[in-house]
Amino acid sequence: MGKRILVQRRGKGGKQFQANSIGKIAPVGYPLYTDGEEHVGEVVDIVHETGRAAPLARIRLDDGRYCYIPALQGMHVGAKIRFNSQPQPLTVNSLGEIPDGTTVCLVERNVGDGGKLVRSAGSSAIVFSHSGSTVTLRMPSGKFITLDAKCRGVIGSIAGGGRLEKPFLKAGAKWYAMRARSKKWPIVRGVAMAAPFHPHGGGRHQHPGKQTSVARNAPPGRKVGHIAPRKTGRGRVKRGA
Repeated sequence: MGKRILVQRRGKGGKQFQANSIGKIAPVGYPLYTDGEEHVGEVVDIVHETGRAAPLARIRLDDGRYCYIPALQGMHVGAKIRFNSQPQPLTVNSLGEIPDGTTVCLVERNVGDGGKLVRSAGSSAIVFSHSGSTVTLRMPSGKFITLDAKCRGVIGSIAGGGRLEKPFLKAGAKWYAMRARSKKWPIVRGVAMAAPFHPHGGGRHQHPGKQTSVARNAPPGRKVGHIAPRKTGRGRVKRGA
């Protein structure tokens, strides 16, 4: 009798896959201000948060509140971050007021959410074009997305670029990094397992032994491989077309 496979244990929501709350400081994002209402914040500290590649900047706002955002390149203790001011580095503006070709980060997906896009270390997006009440951004992946022109972003790029240039060197370092992010590592291929432990396991050599496409409503113990694929197999060119 085999054990419950990985996808079954993940669905249960055990402690192994829960988000790690130790070392977390605060939610990330900036407050919502009325359009045209100018405010200034000062960076009072730059700290590290567990599971986050980019450092966090603790900002004291002019109304007495505090907020945390990922530190930007060139940011230091004592630096000023401005809200609804003239477009310049370290300024939070609505995308509709930022010129084309400007580099932005910590972009809002929905108006007032405080910034949910482009938050990883070294990342930035480019304001590509304006069209009425929408703005098109070129994301770090190269993908283009269209957002409401009232969504805000910070002019600049997130600090911590080049983090991936240094290899982990040891499996232990990678394990601790994945543990801080609540990710299962290392991942073992199903075909490398024994037959009781995975639907693709077993056999005289490593091969699935069956079709790897499964239905969307397959039971958890069988739902591995290509789940509800749109197409399978090779694309064949029709002769005489």
